[in-house]
Amino acid sequence: MSTAAPPRKVAPPRERTGGRLSNGAFALLLTAPGLALFAAIIIYPLISALFTGFFKQDLRLPGREFVGLENFTYWLDGDFLTILKQTLIFTVGATIVPFVIGFALALALNTGLKGSGFMRGLFLFPWVIPGVVVSFLWMWIFNANYGVLNGVLMKAGLIEDSVSWLGQPGTAMLAVIITKTWASFPWMMVMLLAGLQTVPKELHEAASMDGAGSIRRFFNVTWPQVRGVASIVLLLEFIWNFQHFDTIYVLTGGGPAGSTETFATAVYQTAFKGFDIGRATALGGLWMLLLLVLVVVYLRITERKGDAR
Repeated sequence: MSTAAPPRKVAPPRERTGGRLSNGAFALLLTAPGLALFAAIIIYPLISALFTGFFKQDLRLPGREFVGLENFTYWLDGDFLTILKQTLIFTVGATIVPFVIGFALALALNTGLKGSGFMRGLFLFPWVIPGVVVSFLWMWIFNANYGVLNGVLMKAGLIEDSVSWLGQPGTAMLAVIITKTWASFPWMMVMLLAGLQTVPKELHEAASMDGAGSIRRFFNVTWPQVRGVASIVLLLEFIWNFQHFDTIYVLTGGGPAGSTETFATAVYQTAFKGFDIGRATALGGLWMLLLLVLVVVYLRITERKGDAR
């Protein structure tokens, strides 16, 4: 009678170290081209620009001179607060007004109106037009001599003489905000409509059965469900408007008398019309610090929304 041989012990496989990359080294190798491109087009220009803010440099003259914090104190002791105030006026106005319009249209389209699909596409038309084209269109509308707005208001008897909407400080900022509102409310409408369509209909039906009216249902049912989307839409639009350039520059160039000058137009005017790169980059550095605060707030909000899920 034969007996079976005892099972042989198999040694565990040895890790090969020679000729193979670790997972971390392999991942770094895969991301190296992207990191190199990011450093070349983002990191290096950013550091170079911030470094230039400590020098006196004129585009018309060769070389540059180290001046320390002089360029920064020039703005902080000068027009920085004025530019910040005007930037905030434009940013808040061009964020709140299109948000209200977009939210109202989203609520209307969410009710299932007949032809809502066509109206949704029609409302998107201003958003797909390039910003420069939108600016020239509204420049023609606001023109003091042959503008459509003056013609309509004069025929309606609301004004007697033509108004230079873009040529006087009292109305220039309002005109710029109106132009930006027309261009930006469609995307806010679409985002808010998407949020409204995620609200369960059962909640509205239950609230109606409890006797809640439309206003009460909005504040107790609709708004709590879309508050996260609304906050992100508002903050994104605020960040974009805080660095907006083309509409302001095309319509007014920061004028008249600097009444519509923001950080974007001030940096451009200082660098490419005043030829002072040092002061322009110093103002850009201060502007960037303010933008970083907004970005941190945005990241905190998105993190809280992710944790809530």
